Amino acid sequence: MKTMKRLSLLLLLALPAVVNAQFTFTTNNGAITITGYSGSPTNLNIPGATNGYPVTGIGSSAFGNTTSLTSVTIGNNVTSIGNQAFIGCTSLTNVSLPNTLTNLGDYAFNYCLSLASVTIPTNTTSIGNGTFGQCSSLTSITIPSSVTSIGSGQFLFCSSLTNATIPNSVTNLGGGAFNGCTSLTSFTIPNNLPNIGSGMFQNCYKLSPIVIPNSVTSIGYSAFYNCYSLTNILIPNSVTSIDDQAFDGCTNLTSITIPNGVTNIGQSEFFFCKNLTSVTIPNSVTSIGPSAFFDCYALAKVMIPNRVTRIGANAFVYCTKLNSVIIGSSVTNIGDSAFFYCTNLTGIYFRGNAPTPANDTSVFSYDTNATVYYLPGTT
Repeated sequence: MKTMKRLSLLLLLALPAVVNAQFTFTTNNGAITITGYSGSPTNLNIPGATNGYPVTGIGSSAFGNTTSLTSVTIGNNVTSIGNQAFIGCTSLTNVSLPNTLTNLGDYAFNYCLSLASVTIPTNTTSIGNGTFGQCSSLTSITIPSSVTSIGSGQFLFCSSLTNATIPNSVTNLGGGAFNGCTSLTSFTIPNNLPNIGSGMFQNCYKLSPIVIPNSVTSIGYSAFYNCYSLTNILIPNSVTSIDDQAFDGCTNLTSITIPNGVTNIGQSEFFFCKNLTSVTIPNSVTSIGPSAFFDCYALAKVMIPNRVTRIGANAFVYCTKLNSVIIGSSVTNIGDSAFFYCTNLTGIYFRGNAPTPANDTSVFSYDTNATVYYLPGTT
């Protein structure tokens, strides 16, 4: 049976005096969940038990936007911290979490701008979405091997985070987990992670290098978007899917080998990878998306394998150093401006019949030095 009550617990303030404050709480089968309070504490001590009852939970939004709060110590017995429990506590610098804690809720410490470090207890198994997102002062975090799931946007815009170690026990790491971690220089992807989610490392400008383990089968939308410092990356053959814009804006990426098993090179996949000099496209690929290699200035040669049936619009626009292209025998359609302004293109080699261009006048526009070659017996 749940009941709502008010309870006097001790708040340790910055002043030497000990002051009583009123907490609101619910009880369920003799266990207490703190749901709110009155007052403006600075140093908060939440006991593990009071009045003979264990305090097992901190409810959703219980201390949200308490801007006076600088320190929190949570006593043993607490197993769960609810969604947004401490969201917006912008002065909070220190948090001590109990060993009994098993679950950290969504956005529990989101936008705690002054929080510099956190140690997750060894019995915690899951961390919700955006729990530490926008903690712009966070420089380090320790996550134990008990954790198996970390939600989306976990460290979103944690701009001071320089490195993070996620244990191999983690099998779910949500999309955008490190989006906007502009100081992140290194990261080890857990060996049991099945996918790299959408926006996982988006705008991690300093990240390099990165190793993708063989457990990964898919790379999500914009996963490495604007990772300026990434110079090379080895994608294992376990990967069978790479979503749109996965490496968009990786301006220092020099070479890439797309693994066997990938069937589609997505839209804007390598957009503005201006230092990309070589790309290996496997025979498994059947389509190249629009703007896939747009503004890849340094790309000199492309071999499009025989299973590719479509080359999307603007696929190789402004690849100004591209001098030769071999187009496989199954290509039946080439999109608008696919090779527009490839000014150094001298040889275009068709292995099969001439494909149908979306626009006869734009596909090879401004490729004034190019000669098309085709095999005897083809059209």
